[in-house]
This record gives sequence, C-alpha cells and structure tokens, in this order.
Amino acid sequence: MQGDGHPGWPARLGGLKVPAGTVTLRSPRLWDGPDWSRIRLAERDHLQLWEPSTPEGWEQRNALFSWPGQWAGMRRLARHGTALPFVILVDGVFAGQVTVGNIVRGALRSGWIGYWVSRRLTCGGVASAAVALVVDHCFGVAGLHRLEATVRPDNEASLRVLEKTGFRREGLFRRYLYVAEMWRDHVCLAITAEDVTAGAATALVRDGRADWE
Repeated sequence: MQGDGHPGWPARLGGLKVPAGTVTLRSPRLWDGPDWSRIRLAERDHLQLWEPSTPEGWEQRNALFSWPGQWAGMRRLARHGTALPFVILVDGVFAGQVTVGNIVRGALRSGWIGYWVSRRLTCGGVASAAVALVVDHCFGVAGLHRLEATVRPDNEASLRVLEKTGFRREGLFRRYLYVAEMWRDHVCLAITAEDVTAGAATALVRDGRADWE
C-alpha cells in the first residue's frame, strides 16, 4: 500500500510468529498516544539508558500531550519521503516502534534504522522480527539499497538483534551521541540489499527463530 508519492508508506507488514506472539507493523495513528505514553513513562529505566538525551526531559517528552506533535512530525517526514515510521504490534497490541529515518534517494538510496520494544517482550524475538520485516520492506517496495544503525557498545541485546538480522559492524563512532547525560561512543552497523537476497524475515524462519503467520 502506497501513498503521497512515497514508495513504501503507509504500509502494514507481517506477521511473523515469535515466542512472544505474532509481530505485525503498521503506520502510527493518532490514537496510539495512550499506549505509547503509558509504556514510555512506565519503562523509563529500561529505555532512557539507550536513547539520546533531550532538553525537555523524559517526562515531558513522553507525556500523552507530546504524542500528537510527534505523530504529526513522523507523518510529515513520511509524506516527504525522508522517513518510514512504524508501530510494532504483538498479537495486535502496541509494543514499540521501529523507524527508518534520514532517507536519501538518488545514487545513495540509504537510511538509518532505530527501534524500541517494551521491556515485557524483550528476549521474545519481537525486535528481531520487526527489524527483519522493515529490512525486507526497505529493500523491496521502498527501493532502498543500504540501512545503517548505531548502537552503544554495551547494548549487547541490540547488537545481537541487528547481527542476527544480517547487519555487520563497520566501525566505531567516538563520542557520537549525547545519551544518559554523556557523549557516548556508538558502534556503526550496516546492511545492504545484496546481504539478504533471500529476505531477512525468511532467514529468521529458516534459522528456526520465527515462523510465518
């Protein structure tokens, strides 16, 4: 499903069955706000450690009244062709987000990927399934060639998710992002369309980590 001149958005992706449930992705909606804010505020200690610090602080940034502006911003970037924002659902219930941003077309055809998943679903295969679905979507309908991700070296869980999906380590960015009140080093990982010719989701199924719905 396509719209507004942006290949690959809006869209609904999935589902993949993993131990935590069936993972599907869809475009964010205005009424996602209560679920989004509830999880983000309740799981601050789980999420804040890995996400860039902002001047307004965690409580204000993730309050319910902040969602309409964030939703409108994601929608605007998607319509302009510079982002692919998705909500992660597990058995139809809001569970997190995965976003491809800073999309550049032309000879580069690349973007970066970032995601978060509710703590109650960690180690359940949700993040790996969501990333795999987005990778396949980007290298298919969305017409991209390369995706990058940056992860703190001590975020072992996120590194495992990306490497299981086919991302390779390409280097270390020194003092790259201001996270948890310090400038933090980040590992740079990347994947190109040639790395997953059979599909990232298909590879998860082949390796016994997921199954098609």
